[in-house]
Amino acid sequence: MLQQTQVTTVIPFYRRWLERFPTIEDLAAASEDEALHAWQGLGYYTRARNLHAAAKLVTRNYRGILPDDPESLRSLPGMGRYTANAVATFAFRRPVPIVEANIARLLARLFNIRVPIDLAPGREQLWKFAETLVPKLNAARFNSALMDLGATICTRSPQCHICPVKTFCRAARPDLLPMKKPRPKTVRLVESYQFVRRDGLLLLQRCTNRWRGMWMLPKHRDAGNARQPIHSSVFPFTNHRITLRVFRVQPNGRRCAYTLGNAAVVGQALRLPKQTRKWVRIADLPAIAIPSPHRRAINSCLSLSVGR
Repeated sequence: MLQQTQVTTVIPFYRRWLERFPTIEDLAAASEDEALHAWQGLGYYTRARNLHAAAKLVTRNYRGILPDDPESLRSLPGMGRYTANAVATFAFRRPVPIVEANIARLLARLFNIRVPIDLAPGREQLWKFAETLVPKLNAARFNSALMDLGATICTRSPQCHICPVKTFCRAARPDLLPMKKPRPKTVRLVESYQFVRRDGLLLLQRCTNRWRGMWMLPKHRDAGNARQPIHSSVFPFTNHRITLRVFRVQPNGRRCAYTLGNAAVVGQALRLPKQTRKWVRIADLPAIAIPSPHRRAINSCLSLSVGR
């Protein structure tokens, strides 16, 4: 959860996650839909899918006990060098280095690294220097101290006048470091979706790419000739800025019965493959894994009492 997400944001999600999945076996026994639903709001949903897959592997290959060495940890889905070493040092007191955003910024200044730290040569320098610093004893405390120093003093606007390691810093202008590759230009996209509602049911579509495995409003391919949208909002996604538009669409086609989770729903279906679109009772929406931009759009459209 701490990958690319701040601690203050993670804490409430972490607590709810452990209440829902108190053990590795509990997570392994859950469905991917349940894992994605519990992760809603944290973003980067690949992390949830990897965590779910890792729980299954640990349950099957390690009898539900997380391995304590970094190499075994790195064999699990979603476990890169940083995450594996962080688990090894904080959970198992292994004397291994970690390099996350705060430590990377700190080391780039301490050692005056003059290459972009988000490219392979710069990353390797960071890990090399981190490995030379980590002590054999109390490595977890040392790594935690590095993170705290980077998060509170050696920030984007470094407070060098109160830095406890200022005398060791090789950077003449710490404020100009770290160096990074140029950011990609923001790509602006407009995406259109359907709001199809009938008899207390709402039509949803299974996501296949951006939020794979979750449920969203169905895509609307004829929006160019449509009336004004009933909802429009903007959200960021990596280097994209996406305008989400929702149009009211009347249901058509044959009647059929679908099942989503434990809720059997009957309604008027569009002429589309059953496995990609399903009707869901509006009362069951809180239990469905829906990405935040689409949930906000659904709530907005429902508040307008459209489609009745």
